[in-house]
Amino acid sequence: MAVLNKIRQKSIVLIVVIAMALFAFVLSDLFRSGTLFGGNPDILAVVNGKDINRVEFMQRVENRQNQMGPQSSAMQTMKSVWDQELRRLVLETEFEKLGLSVEKDQMRDIVIQSFSSFPEFQNEVGLFDENKLDAFISNLKDINPERAPIGNFMINYDEWVNNEQNLAKGTLEQSYYNLIKAGIGATIAEAQTEYEKDTRTFDLKFAYVPYTKIADSLIEIKQSDIKNYVERNKQNYETEATRDIVFVEFIEKASEKDEEDIKNSITALLQDRVEFNESSQNEETIKGFLNTDDIETFVNANSDIKFLDRFLIKSQLPQAYADSLVKMPVGAISPVYKNNNLYQLTKVLEEMQVADSVKHSHIIVPYQGANRADGITISREEAKSIVDSLLPLVKNNKDKFNEVASEINTDGTKTTNGEVGWTRLTTFNPNAFDPDYANYIFFNPVGTVDIVETQFGYHIIRIDEAKNYERGIKIANLARRIEPSEETINEVFNQKGRFELAVQGKDFSEVATENSYMVKPVNGLKELDERIPGLDNQRPIVRWAFEKDTKEGAVKSFPIAGKGFAVVQLVKKTPKGILSVEDATAAALPKVRNEKKAELIRKSINATNVEDFAKEQGETVRTANAINMGSTTLAGAGNEPKVIGFAAGLKEGETSKLIDGDRGVYMIEVTKINDAPTLDNYTSIVNRLTNARTGTVTAKAFEALKEAAQIEDNRAVFY
Repeated sequence: MAVLNKIRQKSIVLIVVIAMALFAFVLSDLFRSGTLFGGNPDILAVVNGKDINRVEFMQRVENRQNQMGPQSSAMQTMKSVWDQELRRLVLETEFEKLGLSVEKDQMRDIVIQSFSSFPEFQNEVGLFDENKLDAFISNLKDINPERAPIGNFMINYDEWVNNEQNLAKGTLEQSYYNLIKAGIGATIAEAQTEYEKDTRTFDLKFAYVPYTKIADSLIEIKQSDIKNYVERNKQNYETEATRDIVFVEFIEKASEKDEEDIKNSITALLQDRVEFNESSQNEETIKGFLNTDDIETFVNANSDIKFLDRFLIKSQLPQAYADSLVKMPVGAISPVYKNNNLYQLTKVLEEMQVADSVKHSHIIVPYQGANRADGITISREEAKSIVDSLLPLVKNNKDKFNEVASEINTDGTKTTNGEVGWTRLTTFNPNAFDPDYANYIFFNPVGTVDIVETQFGYHIIRIDEAKNYERGIKIANLARRIEPSEETINEVFNQKGRFELAVQGKDFSEVATENSYMVKPVNGLKELDERIPGLDNQRPIVRWAFEKDTKEGAVKSFPIAGKGFAVVQLVKKTPKGILSVEDATAAALPKVRNEKKAELIRKSINATNVEDFAKEQGETVRTANAINMGSTTLAGAGNEPKVIGFAAGLKEGETSKLIDGDRGVYMIEVTKINDAPTLDNYTSIVNRLTNARTGTVTAKAFEALKEAAQIEDNRAVFY
């Protein structure tokens, strides 16, 4: 009691301390994100002076994510929305400069052009009726936010307005790009050059000293050499801000003891057990798997694989155990076996001969609210009444069945008398077939006709043919996932904690090696990356690595969903700009080395013609014929565009000076020039060049505009 009284007396102090700690946490986050003093937290980015509102942007991302589903990650979706928004704002700036806009009358024409082919807006003779369009829009406005059918989809007024805006935007973009295209073309002189590039050829002889003739060990390269090279070739060594990290994983994985306990827990479910009932205050016998009267309820209550009330053939059973399982007699129970990430045992309940392939037909009556039933107005009850009345007419009359299917079906079988065709049990797409539909066609005899309700509506299904019969078994599985125990999870957590403490102020890799942990490096992370090789999508790690307060050498642990933990160290921070000498060395070193080798080779050459060059250097005179200006490969030497470029500028019989190529130092002589015959007309080439250039206008123009735009991008603060 004395302890409790002291706690009560100190409670106000505790509350104040906790409040101050929370306040400090919030302040630190505000300082870190730069939104406390300067910077608007509601502005995600600024493009050419126009704000992108954070809340509105995030709402668009959420809406797009709902559309995309799980196949697109949050960051992928965000980047998609960003690209769309960036395009809009960049182009809007240009539209405003040029005074481009879509006026009311033009907008009307665009809408009419887009929807004139819709039957809803046509009169009795199939011509567009503007009054029907006006009436449709007016009705949408009146019933908003309810939707109305148009074509094969539904739309409300807000969506209609958004669609009009998109049409207007598309028209503006097309107008803008057409203005650019109007100024793009090709001249006859350009066409002649293009023609000669492809058809004018030259023969040459050459000799060269390969760089490999001088050993790399003889070339001394200083850091200043690398630095000077990078300065002269800055465009090749520009980089975004990047981070290099290393990490050690601590995986929550079931131990051998955990797996043995899981197997024993399954075996224990076989036998009856006695439990004390708190309500009745009596002991009760709970029937086990061997004796239960309700196998489905027992399995669903005790197994990680729910009961599947259907027959399976051999190819649908676990591959490693299919041969033995499919031969088990009814009532037999298998030993416990490992199936992927499960331990399980299997009991055979029933058997029957099952066809692998079934041919069937159907009549479908969809109802309002069913899947893919846009535009359907009848209720579920009305649909049921229709199929109930049709069943007696078509059950034993194939011609009548076909006639009704051709008349009322709303899917692709309308033109095939309702025939769906052959469907295989082992390969059918479960996303295309409702489970109740599939169970009916595969597990009923040929000639059966009956009503089945699915997510798409009511069907009258007829089994026409079946083939490839084999033994099918209905089974019950008692299964448990192979998961680490709480004891194992706690031990992994403790190992992670001990390692995280051990590396503070010490060499990360050395401590990991001492403890037999594998260190995994990841280099070149960018600020908006989310995927980390080996860890998949781990956006929190990337954000941490780019925070201003995270210093090189900092260490932090992160939970990895479904796996455990990763202890991460930030190894290197590379700022945006030109690569440092250290970072550029790997790429620049071979170039610098070849430059130095070229300098040495040049000093050793006194020859002024190809033959003397080859003799002096102990090399061979080589020839290359029928080379044109578009070539990049020199026969006998390899890829040498610079050398070929020099050759194209020489006259027949002229010898070049020394040329530093990609593979060595060259001297060449043009022995023959084969001029292209003059054409009477270059129009076709002019047209080809013009089409090629205008075809790339959209992409190239936007990239140029984006490059020139003033963009303040703060997405990394919020994502």
